[in-house]
Amino acid sequence: MEKIREIIEQLGLHSNLTLDEIPNIDLYMDQVIQLFENKFRDSKRNDEEKVLTKTMINNYAKGKLIFPIKNKKYSKEHLILMSLIYQLKGALSINDIQTTLDGLNKRIIKEDIELESFYNSYLNLSQKNVADFNEDINERVMDVNEEVSKMEDQNAPYLEQVLMISSLVHMSNLYRKVAEKLVDEIVIEKDGKRHR
Repeated sequence: MEKIREIIEQLGLHSNLTLDEIPNIDLYMDQVIQLFENKFRDSKRNDEEKVLTKTMINNYAKGKLIFPIKNKKYSKEHLILMSLIYQLKGALSINDIQTTLDGLNKRIIKEDIELESFYNSYLNLSQKNVADFNEDINERVMDVNEEVSKMEDQNAPYLEQVLMISSLVHMSNLYRKVAEKLVDEIVIEKDGKRHR
């Protein structure tokens, strides 16, 4: 499946907002949107899709996915959180993201976290994930080819695509289900406080 290799090259899998790319000055909403659009444009499915909009940012604020802003400007910490939200929203609900990031937001407000160090760890893991993904995709392609070779069908290329899509979605669902269970493990005490 040469097509799959072409697709992977176009996806911009290594795209992540690095700490060097985040300005040390606070940004207005339009500047934040432009930064994200420039950084993640390759990961969009089509040109009409938006990476980040005013509505999305307002919903993140209303849903308490990010701590309150000051003077209509977004800090480096806000941008780090929005980068995490951008990645998480591909698999988790807004409620699950809020639950996941609640402790980070509280620790940021209390100045009780080295957020840049945490984010660097996330970026390091992301790079390793991309390498692991590339190896896994090659294995998956071989597995699909092997299954298709067992069939005697005139529509083998189409069936190959359907099997590949199904296999990828199944793997995605397995990872998502584990992530959701981990979100559920963020225990809520009887008085409503979260364990950290």
